Amino acid sequence: MALHIGVLRETRPGEHRVALTPDVVGKLVKAGHDVAIQAGAGLGAGWADDAFQQAGASVGVDLGATMVGRNVLVKVNPPNDLELSHLAADAVVIAMLDPLNDQAGIQAIADKGVTAFAMELIPRISRAQSMDVLSSMATVAGYRAVLIAAERLDKFFPMLMTAAGTVAPAKVFIIGAGVAGLQAIATARRLGAVVSGYDTRAVVREQVESLGASFLDISVGADAEAAGGYARELTDAEQRTQRELMADHVAGCDVVITTALVPGRPAPVIIPTTTVERMRPGSVIVDLASQNGGNCEVSEHGRDIVHAGVHVLGPDNLPGGMPVHASQLYARNVQNLLDLLVEDGDLSLDRDDEVIIGTLATRGGRIVSPMLRDRWQLDTEVAST
Repeated sequence: MALHIGVLRETRPGEHRVALTPDVVGKLVKAGHDVAIQAGAGLGAGWADDAFQQAGASVGVDLGATMVGRNVLVKVNPPNDLELSHLAADAVVIAMLDPLNDQAGIQAIADKGVTAFAMELIPRISRAQSMDVLSSMATVAGYRAVLIAAERLDKFFPMLMTAAGTVAPAKVFIIGAGVAGLQAIATARRLGAVVSGYDTRAVVREQVESLGASFLDISVGADAEAAGGYARELTDAEQRTQRELMADHVAGCDVVITTALVPGRPAPVIIPTTTVERMRPGSVIVDLASQNGGNCEVSEHGRDIVHAGVHVLGPDNLPGGMPVHASQLYARNVQNLLDLLVEDGDLSLDRDDEVIIGTLATRGGRIVSPMLRDRWQLDTEVAST
């Protein structure tokens, strides 16, 4: 039995990604599945409807026509109420659902009876790396953060030897050396800046230095690596120590990019207002954690502001602004998850597989994810697939 997969045009403002790309559609069709895509869904990323048709997909003129007979909906962003209304109760949704923050949205999907897989919940284990959408999108965000900083900065990034004299390179500091931070370090180095990095996890020091950056050597207490390779949340005392020890270094940099975030928690404030006011006017801060409150005390999500002459950027949805490669990476993540979910041509959700169990958010009218049930203090009944 083949899957009948629907792909809709994303409606979030500023979103140009598409959930499946023509190359992935072609692979799914070759595997025996039926794919329908809403007209214009790929235009934001440069793929006309013809590209999807040539890959074997049908094109629906609107949402309703696209979703007729579909038992699987693949999206980038969570389905809205209108999109949910076109799903049968036994349908499956695969998307980034913001599960740790949007309880109401997850509950609405559960109330519909739909089975939903939240791509952000992919377990951080070796065999799930090919499905890890957080890493894929963080790669894009880290890269673009450096580009927007370089565009806004009033100085060159590289050192230049000119007839008028030598131009000193910009000093760039990356806070947080996860996927986004490491990509930012690598990109800033390619542009010729003098780069330093910092992370509360001692284990990443070697990775920072391997990319040609120096590691800011400050200690806030015990190592902060938590399960799954993420950083744990620092205590209030550790955060105060971190801010104090880091202030002089931040104040001396031309660009600071912050990526520090504990999943599902408010972002720790690392750069207080007083430190921003010590930076040179014309300097730039790019706060990639602004959606969760921000690592910089003065940043505002979705806004570029100037405080004491310093440009403080809180960009929204950086991956959505580089849609070709972001879509390709996301589509491959989805394809790899589908490869795991499909057995003998049909969805098989009842297997004791930690990736399936970990990613499954809703089923049978209930929120079944153990992580989400614990987070929202739902009943303590053990959820299962």
